[in-house]
Amino acid sequence: MMSQDLVSLLPWLDDLAWPWALLALPLPWLMRWWPRRAVAGPALRVPYAAGALADLGQAHGVAAWRIGRLLLWLAWACLCMALARPQQLGEPIAPPQQGRQMMLAVDVSGSMSEPDMTLGNQIVPRLSAAKAVLADFLDRRAGDRVGLLIFGERAYTLTPITADLTTVRNQLTDSEVGLAGRDTAIGDAIALAVKRLREQPEGQRVLILLTDGVSNAGVLPPLRAAELAKAEGVRVYPVAFGGDGGMSLFGVQIAAGEDPVDEATLRRIAELTGGRAFRARNTDELAGIYAELDRLEPITAAGAAVRPRIERYGWPLALAMLLGALAWLLPRRWA
Repeated sequence: MMSQDLVSLLPWLDDLAWPWALLALPLPWLMRWWPRRAVAGPALRVPYAAGALADLGQAHGVAAWRIGRLLLWLAWACLCMALARPQQLGEPIAPPQQGRQMMLAVDVSGSMSEPDMTLGNQIVPRLSAAKAVLADFLDRRAGDRVGLLIFGERAYTLTPITADLTTVRNQLTDSEVGLAGRDTAIGDAIALAVKRLREQPEGQRVLILLTDGVSNAGVLPPLRAAELAKAEGVRVYPVAFGGDGGMSLFGVQIAAGEDPVDEATLRRIAELTGGRAFRARNTDELAGIYAELDRLEPITAAGAAVRPRIERYGWPLALAMLLGALAWLLPRRWA
């Protein structure tokens, strides 16, 4: 109650962290009643000029002593206030948004070098187009923690799950076709992503898998890996990326009769894990898919704003030091 009354007198204060420290305020007054050892005789003998010293004490000593005593009492009160740790509430701060724990699995097999994508009115390889779209996707995932793995004949983790999306983008940019082999091991990529997501909070485990081919390598079949993902609560969003096959002649894609991507298997993976399968035949469709993924896996809104407590003990502490210095200097100037 006493601390609340004191706080109400000081509008810039909101709370005292240690209000019990104010119990030390009467301590100097109590020390006056502490038993003292009696002195047998005068502490100092001045045989000469005793009368002059007495007159000097009469003229200046009483006033200086009273002012010095008052300053020391004020300094002590300020020290007790500093020990009580006065605090002030700062401006409201919204906590960071909480998003998904997400793994990006990017196919870097040999077929990703096929130049059948258009980016900025230029024909580019599939991997170059995928990098551009994924970089834009990462820019919109502020609040998510994202990891990156690449796969070809084998699967490798380039970045663990992290909130540092700049590092993820840099690692994606440095990825090259054939870095993990020329074939495609979709099952191993899913299994590695599940391993990385296993320790993350349930309900937030998401894998976005981009591939342009059929699984023809690896140890684990894709559907078996999808069952592992389902058991661990990982939602898989397969994205089949690439043209319809065939060859490019003078910048014009000549389609073949058979789609080289195993869409049926990718759809089955999505069904097993609670995700959704997509098909993108050009860069615009791929960008639209990642915009749809933003809607399917939204970033959770920020929580209630909090107000940090700012320590203000420095103000009474500085005032106590100033008052103590004045109590020591002023009587000497008036003497």
